[in-house]
Amino acid sequence: QVQLVESGGGLVQAGGSLRLSCAASGRTYSNSAMGWFRQTPGKEREFVAAISWSGISTYYRRSVRGRFTISRDTAKNTMYLQMNSLKPDDTAVYYCAAEPSRGSELLTSGDEYGYWGQGTQVTVSS
Repeated sequence: QVQLVESGGGLVQAGGSLRLSCAASGRTYSNSAMGWFRQTPGKEREFVAAISWSGISTYYRRSVRGRFTISRDTAKNTMYLQMNSLKPDDTAVYYCAAEPSRGSELLTSGDEYGYWGQGTQVTVSS
């Protein structure tokens, strides 16, 4: 079992930065593949970034490469998403996800994750 709680969302002007955190609890967190997704009203949830259990392997959707950085701190049981050079198109509710059974993989589909947080709103004004 993994429980996830996101924080760090808010309102920021275009070009600004935010850092999202995903605090995890549960014995299998350190072995979990993890990821960030986002969703806006009327649209399907979309993949943002993924990280393996070791933190060594990462993968990003094309539109955020070079601007977002995913990382994890196993000692703190926390995953992060550093978001720089934010654009209005980045506005969404951001969710973190975890999957303990596939820790070495980079999972890019929401259907591959078994555990989700409640989401945190990110709003980027132009």
